[in-house]
Amino acid sequence: MTSAALEILGVGLGILGWGGGILACGLPMWQVSAFIDVNIVVAQTIWEGLWMNCVVQSTGQMQCKVYDSILALQPEVQAGRALTVIVALLGLVALMVTVVGAQCTNCIRPSKMKSRIVMAGGAIYILCGVLVLVPLCWFANIVISDFYDPTVPPSKKREMGAALYIGWAATALLLFGGCLICCCSCSQRDETSFPVKYSAPRRPTSNGEYDKKNYV
Repeated sequence: MTSAALEILGVGLGILGWGGGILACGLPMWQVSAFIDVNIVVAQTIWEGLWMNCVVQSTGQMQCKVYDSILALQPEVQAGRALTVIVALLGLVALMVTVVGAQCTNCIRPSKMKSRIVMAGGAIYILCGVLVLVPLCWFANIVISDFYDPTVPPSKKREMGAALYIGWAATALLLFGGCLICCCSCSQRDETSFPVKYSAPRRPTSNGEYDKKNYV
């Protein structure tokens, strides 16, 4: 019963992490303008994401534009697009596989195969967390390197946006949820593989009494 509750918790964390990864993918705030030096007071803020860039005026008006050419994008943007889309698809697969093999469902009878299926779902959640982490760290490394690079003009310097922090939180949820599911599947496998021995029924003798060998 405890392993089933932990398994449900792991699935819930995986779903939250999956949703957070999709949210981070769609947000345009992967890189934002850095207000430093002569760029402290500006009339607009620039947001740059995987799919579009936005310009936010000091009056509150915002204008967004989708990137015109995919081939003209930076390598980190192209890789981020590909990996986050893969994560969105793999997250759905992980959810379906985990639900099929979960202890609270009757899609498959309790057996070693059922525990292996739910372990596969947990492994896919872990893979999703790793795939989300790659573009996040790539972007963070570029932003930090350009920020401290003296050859980059202040107007071109960027800071890490909210999408990166949301993505890191989603990564933690995916990894923790996947590990929790895998641990519960291991305990489920141990329970199903534990041999059960039954004692032979005692048979009465011809005179109606039980045989003495039935007693220890």
